[in-house]
Amino acid sequence: MPALVLIAEDDDEISAILDAYLVREGFRTVQARDGRVALDLHLALKPDLVLLDVSMPHLDGWETLAELRRRGNTPAIMITALDKDIDRLQGLRIGADDYVGKPFNPIEVVARAKAVLRRSGLATAAGVLRVGDLTIDLDAYQARLGTGAAALPLALTLTEFRILAHMARSPSRVFTRSELVDACLPGSDALDRTVDSHLSKLRKKLEQAGAPGLLPGVRGVGYRLSA
Repeated sequence: MPALVLIAEDDDEISAILDAYLVREGFRTVQARDGRVALDLHLALKPDLVLLDVSMPHLDGWETLAELRRRGNTPAIMITALDKDIDRLQGLRIGADDYVGKPFNPIEVVARAKAVLRRSGLATAAGVLRVGDLTIDLDAYQARLGTGAAALPLALTLTEFRILAHMARSPSRVFTRSELVDACLPGSDALDRTVDSHLSKLRKKLEQAGAPGLLPGVRGVGYRLSA
């Protein structure tokens, strides 16, 4: 089961960006806009990791973190504009596992989340996805086609890998171009024809590896990964 990340952040735009990047990397997510809701969700869902903003309504991040530590050792990363040494020290003193200042690179936040979960001995994502003879290792960013020693590695770009992995989580489902942009190219200005270009190159690589027809287009809708 993929790790569950609780995003406690009252800025909807920041929360959405974190959610998109985490989901793209295989995590499950749940969001809270204030500290009280975050604690309620923590109690009900028992997430594997909490991303915790400091400046939240009702209960701020420090109070929320203190309560999390009274309850147990759920890993927590503070994400805040309060980036002075004294703020970092306070977060670490209360029990934060890491501290990220705003503005941040969401890719770095995901990397830090994976590192914290590794130190905690928890799974960071779905691990390995399999669709027929296609195997996708999410942690190693590797995809192979075939079985056993005959499996061939696919030389994919990062975007091609993200698209393939995203579609492999729901094989046979039809994905629209806009869905693939949002999931695999968040924050970019990519157009539908950009997705078509990536899918065309990805399909050609799959065909060259011996899997024609694995990535068909659905006229007027988008693309699917055939199971």
